[in-house]
Parts: sequence; C-alpha cells; structure tokens
Amino acid sequence: MAIKSTTMSRDGFQRLQEELEKLVTVRRKEVAEKLKEARSYGDLSENAEYDEAKNEQGMLEAQIADLEMIIANAVIVDDDSINLDEVGIGSLVKLKDFELDEIIEYQIVGSTESDPDNGKISDESPIGKAVLKKRVGDVFEVECPAGTLQFEVLDINR
Repeated sequence: MAIKSTTMSRDGFQRLQEELEKLVTVRRKEVAEKLKEARSYGDLSENAEYDEAKNEQGMLEAQIADLEMIIANAVIVDDDSINLDEVGIGSLVKLKDFELDEIIEYQIVGSTESDPDNGKISDESPIGKAVLKKRVGDVFEVECPAGTLQFEVLDINR
C-alpha cells in the first residue's frame, strides 16, 4: 500500500500536532481512567461500562494512529512559496461564478484543512481540483451534482 502525502499549510500542520498532543496526553488518561473504573465494577463479561470504555479506547488509538500517519507524511506549504502565477495549495483565489453572477473567494487547502464554511476548500473537491494550475483570466468548468458550473479566475493571492 502506497503511503499518501498530504499537503497543508504550516498552521494546519501545527493544529494537527496540537490535536495529537491533546489526544495522547489528555484523552488517553481519561480513557484509561474510565477503563480502570469500569474494571472495578466486577465481572467483565457482563460489564457494559467496560465494553464501552474498550471501544472508546480503540477509536482513540485509531484516531491517534491516523494523525501520526498524516503528520509523518505531511508536505508543508509556506506562504512565501505560494506561486502567484497559477493556483496551487495555499492560494487565495477570487472566482467569478457565471451561473450566480457573483464573485466568490476560496483558499485552496489540503484535505485535512478543508472548511468550506470559512472559504477553505480542498484541492480534492470538485472546484478545488478544477482550479489547480489555472491562471488569472482562465475560464473553467466543474461537473457537480447540480450540473456544470463555470468560473473565471479573477485573482490569485497568498
């Protein structure tokens, strides 16, 4: 199985590291405490609290392993390395949406940083994928469930 690298901003990388640190130092202790308490209730074969704590521990360890894998394979894009000639990870793009006749702004980010409500779209999303490598003035189309959308790149920034 090939290990996939994830491209992200320095801020996104630091947020993941902080989340991992919290899971390892705080959540592990909380779950261990729940297990210890559940064991004290006696017969483990009929102990729902113990089963629940074991499941929580398993999910926590899987989440920690996932974060460790993402962090280990992260490719960090610093602001000063963002190309202003064409859209890439980290670019702030201003697009004209022809169907809605409005101007929208997005930051293209790696999938782990995606937050569409705050204007951050993944490079793997339909619009994010379609706008990559485009230049100011380029017009492009995006196939999505609502139909074909058409955009023009108006500006590329950091």
